[in-house]
Amino acid sequence: MSLFEELKDLGVDIEEGLERLGGNQSLYERLLGSFVKTVDTHKVDTDFDSNDYADIIEKTHAIKGTSGNLSITPLYKSYTEIVDLLRAGKPEQAKEELGKILPVQEKIIECIKNHME
Repeated sequence: MSLFEELKDLGVDIEEGLERLGGNQSLYERLLGSFVKTVDTHKVDTDFDSNDYADIIEKTHAIKGTSGNLSITPLYKSYTEIVDLLRAGKPEQAKEELGKILPVQEKIIECIKNHME
C-alpha cells in the first residue's frame, strides 16, 4: 500500500492537502517529513502540569497548525479541541482529549516514517 493510501485509511484528507499545494505530491511528501519533525520537537504528553500550561498551548497550537495545513484531519480536529480547552481553563479535559489522539498520532507518524526510509 502506498503512503497516500495508508494515510487516507488513517483519516488524512490527501486530496485536500494536495489541492493546497497545487497537486505537488513531492512537496506534500517533504512537508509530511517536516510534520514529523514538528511533532518530535513539540511533543506533548498527557502528564503536563495543569497549573502552568502556556507552553503546552504553544506546542499544541504548532501541531494543530501543521496538521491543518496538511489536512491531517484527525489530529487537526483534536488539537483544535485541546487548544480551545486549555484556553478555557479546562486542562483535565484537554488531557483526556490528548490521551485519545496520541495513539492515532503515533500511527500516522509511524506510517510517514515507514515510507520515508
